[in-house]
Amino acid sequence: MTSTAAVQPELAVALAAVRSASMLTTHAQGRLLAGDTLAKSDDSPVTVADFAAQAIVCATLTESLGALDLVGEEDSDDLRSPERAALRQGVVDLVRRQRDDNVGAATVLDWIAVGSADGTTDRYWTLDPIDGTKGFLRGEQYAIALALLERGEVILGVLGCPNLPNPDGTIGAIFAATDGMCQAWYGPAIDPIPIRAASTA
Repeated sequence: MTSTAAVQPELAVALAAVRSASMLTTHAQGRLLAGDTLAKSDDSPVTVADFAAQAIVCATLTESLGALDLVGEEDSDDLRSPERAALRQGVVDLVRRQRDDNVGAATVLDWIAVGSADGTTDRYWTLDPIDGTKGFLRGEQYAIALALLERGEVILGVLGCPNLPNPDGTIGAIFAATDGMCQAWYGPAIDPIPIRAASTA
């Protein structure tokens, strides 16, 4: 498996991307209007926050790492039609709040479209910008899930859990794992805490 040192640059950027998306979704949760969602073909909901979180993660990764392959959950084509103008604007407004007041809709759609890879290359990222959209809509638990795969094996994973209650009374955590390393950041903590998976025995 790829060592932690070998993926350190990607890990740092992935953490920044998930932190930024976590901040965006925290702001958006509970503030969505009825028109801020649409139904996928399997009837699962997708919100302006799903699209905006994907845009934020893709923008952060590509700005630091350059061109890359990423399999994302959301499709920018779902926002391009005139009928989706209000939904598209809601996505842009969220991204502007997090990134830059002057970012345009075309740029936001391009960032979302970074997630259109098919996962057939030897090395690619995969992202679920809001894993648990129904929980997100209820004001409950959800996660931002980002991973880097190499030849079919996960070599890096970052999981943002903005609503997770922590042992110290704070809310929100980020978890990161590579070969030989698992760490957590609880609440506003800057320094990571080493963690390990609990035994199943």
